[in-house]
Amino acid sequence: MKDKRILYVSSEVVPYLAENEVSLMSYDVPKMVNDQGGQIRIFMPRYGNINERRHQLHEVIRLSGMNLVVNDLDMPLIIKVASIPKERIQVYFIDNDEYFKRKATFADEDGQLYPDNDERAIFFAKGVVETVKKLNWVPDIIHVHGWMAAMLPVYMKHFYKNEALFSETKIVTSVYGQSFDGTLDVEMLNKVKLDGVPQEAVDMLSVPDYENIMKATVMHSDAVIVASPNLSSSLTKFIETSGKPFLPYVPKDAFADAYSNFYKEML
Repeated sequence: MKDKRILYVSSEVVPYLAENEVSLMSYDVPKMVNDQGGQIRIFMPRYGNINERRHQLHEVIRLSGMNLVVNDLDMPLIIKVASIPKERIQVYFIDNDEYFKRKATFADEDGQLYPDNDERAIFFAKGVVETVKKLNWVPDIIHVHGWMAAMLPVYMKHFYKNEALFSETKIVTSVYGQSFDGTLDVEMLNKVKLDGVPQEAVDMLSVPDYENIMKATVMHSDAVIVASPNLSSSLTKFIETSGKPFLPYVPKDAFADAYSNFYKEML
């Protein structure tokens, strides 16, 4: 993987959030590539429960300041950055006071999903792409983890399809069993269509539950990794019959070689 550029886009990453299968793999996989001499960047949302002082986040003024349109509204983009101690790995945080200031990740203190999680996912996807464009850093592979990052492949294949910067970039999505109950806002499909995404490409978002969101992501990815041993049978079957190259689940103690070889097949 020496000198290959891989962009990791994740809902959650340790040490900034609690350990779970998404946040741990979103740290372990980039570290593995970094140790092999690859060039990496990690992007995640700057949720309000991330301690900025402890983790030494600071705003990058030259990257901040643009507005992103979500559901026909201008939303200011703030970019912050930090380094994972001892690893020399930079993490970029997508921030916006309206979407990410609240002191939790996906749900309120009663466990109710935030009603604007769909817009937060759209904002995050656009924010990542716009920031990478400003950095003028061309990834060979974009590796997506977690449902809050799931709109990125959709937007890359439609909203950003004419961006020459990404003409050779391949998108790999890891699909996890970790999910949410219920659905996101039922207007999600219409909000995505406002950005020129054709309905037939994301028709399953008419019922934006976890499985349908991940199915839309798989459809717009170049390859898929089954990242959890407890994926539902319906989602597993969808991946297996999608026609996309896919890597079956590999236990954590054996993932390094399998992931490296899978990446190499994409390049």
